[in-house]
Amino acid sequence: MTTPPPLSLPASPCVRQCCLDRDGELCLGCFRTLAEIMGWQAAGAAERACILARCAQRRAAHAGQARG
Repeated sequence: MTTPPPLSLPASPCVRQCCLDRDGELCLGCFRTLAEIMGWQAAGAAERACILARCAQRRAAHAGQARG
């Protein structure tokens, strides 16, 4: 009997340009919250996908604010 291959986990969105927002809760490099950053290693594939979706939403909102 063969074992199915492990599910690949989404890669970290970290871009190594960590800079927290004014509230100190959101990284403006990857757009994860501190809680999401700390929990990334323990998160499964589904949770990581949710985090990545939230990051994309935050990044888009931030870009819209920057444009004015």
